[in-house]
Amino acid sequence: MANFETIEASARPAAGKGVARATRREGKVPAVIYGAKQEPALIALDPRIVMRELKRGGWRSRLYEIEVAGGKTRALMRDVQFHPVTDQPEHVDFQRLVAGQPVRVGVVVHFLNEVTCPGLKRGGVLNVVRHKVEVEVDADHVPEKFEVDLAALDINDTIRWHDLKGTEHCKPVIMGRDFVVATIAPPLVSAEQLAAEAAAAAAAAAAKGGKGGKKK
Repeated sequence: MANFETIEASARPAAGKGVARATRREGKVPAVIYGAKQEPALIALDPRIVMRELKRGGWRSRLYEIEVAGGKTRALMRDVQFHPVTDQPEHVDFQRLVAGQPVRVGVVVHFLNEVTCPGLKRGGVLNVVRHKVEVEVDADHVPEKFEVDLAALDINDTIRWHDLKGTEHCKPVIMGRDFVVATIAPPLVSAEQLAAEAAAAAAAAAAKGGKGGKKK
C-alpha cells in the first residue's frame, strides 16, 4: 500500500487573480486540487510547507493527503509556479487521486549495495540512464521508489526495467522493449591521465633510444 504524507491547508473562497493576490498578502500560497472528474478545490498552503517539500526533492512523485476543514483529499503535486524575482512559490497545482483510476507518475530509482558492488570496487562507474521511471499505476498502489540491487553486478553489466524491484502494479510508459535504466561502465580515464601516460611512454622511448645510440 502506498504511503501518503499529510499536508494541512485552508480553503479559499473563490478563484481569480485578485483572490490569489490577497491570499499571498496573508502569507499563504494559493493552490488548486483538480482532476478525477470533480470540481477543482481551491486551497491555501503555508509557504514553509511548500519550500520543505521542494527542498526534499522528488516532490512530483510524492503522495500527499491534503487535509482541509476535516476533509482529506489524496493528490500528487504536479506543478509549482515561482515569482520571477524572488523565486518564492506563488501557486501550486495538485492532481486528485481516486482509487481505481490510473495515474502517470515518475518513480525514483534507488541503487542498493554500491559499496559491495564488484564492478564498482574494480573501478567501474555507475552510469544512470534514468534516475526515475515514468509509469502508469493505480492511485492506491503508487510505489515510493523502485530498487536495484548492485551486489552481484560487474563491469559492463546492464540494469533494465525487468531488474527493478517494486514494479508489480506498474506499467511503464515506454512500451515494447526492456529499456535500460543503468549500466556499470568501465573505468573512466581522464585526459590528464592519458597525457601523463603518453609523456611517460615518450620519456621511456627517448631514454631507450639514447642508450642505444652510444653502442658501436
